[in-house]
Amino acid sequence: MCWSATADLVAGAGIAAVGVACVTTVARAGRARELPLAALPLLLGAHQVVESLVWRADGGTGPATVAWAVIALPLLALWVPVAVLCAAPATARPRLLLPLGAGVATSAALAYNLSRHPVAADIRGHTVGYAVQLSHSGLLVVGYLLATVGSLLLSGDRRLVLFGALAGVGAPVCWALWRLEFVSTWCALAALCSLVLLGWAHRRTGPYSASAPTSARTSNSSYEDGS
Repeated sequence: MCWSATADLVAGAGIAAVGVACVTTVARAGRARELPLAALPLLLGAHQVVESLVWRADGGTGPATVAWAVIALPLLALWVPVAVLCAAPATARPRLLLPLGAGVATSAALAYNLSRHPVAADIRGHTVGYAVQLSHSGLLVVGYLLATVGSLLLSGDRRLVLFGALAGVGAPVCWALWRLEFVSTWCALAALCSLVLLGWAHRRTGPYSASAPTSARTSNSSYEDGS
C-alpha cells in the first residue's frame, strides 16, 4: 500500500520489474525449485497495482478490493512457506514443515472468512483502510506470521533470514504508521524486501553459492590458483 494511486502504480511497476529480474536470473541458472520464491516480487508488484485500482475506485467493495484481500491474506500465507520450502537446502526442509502447516491452515481459514464476509475499503487521508471480518483473528495473525516470517527465518539461507528479519521488524512499523493514517509505507517495505531477494537470486548463481557442489567450488579455486 502506498499513499496515492500514482505511487502505488509506480511502486508496483518497479517491484514487478525486480521480480522479472529475479525470475530471469534463477531461470538462466536452471534452478527451477527457486522460481516460486524468485517470483514473489511479481506478486507483490501486482498487489500494489491492484491497490492503485482501489484508490481510483475510491474504495468500496468492488473486484479490486476483493483481489487485494485475496492476495494479501490467503495467497501470501500459502505462497511464502511453499516457496521457501522449495528453495531451501535439504537440511532445512524438515523444520520448514511447521510454517508450511501453519500456512496451509491459515490460508484455508482466511479464504473461508473472505468467502463468507464482504471486504470493504475506504480512503483515509494518505492511506487505504480495509475492513475484513475475521473469526479468531488473534490465532490467524500468529499463524500468518509463522507461515511467512517464520519460514524465512528458518530457511537456513542468510539472505532469506535477512528478508525475514526486515519483514518482521518493518511490518509493525508500517502497520503503526498506517493505523495513524499518516502515510502508508508498505510499498517501501515491499520494494526493500524485493531488492534483498534480487541479491539472493544473483548470489546463488555464483560459483561460491551455498547450493554449488563442493567439487565445482574446488575445481574453480584450483583454476584461479593456476594449478
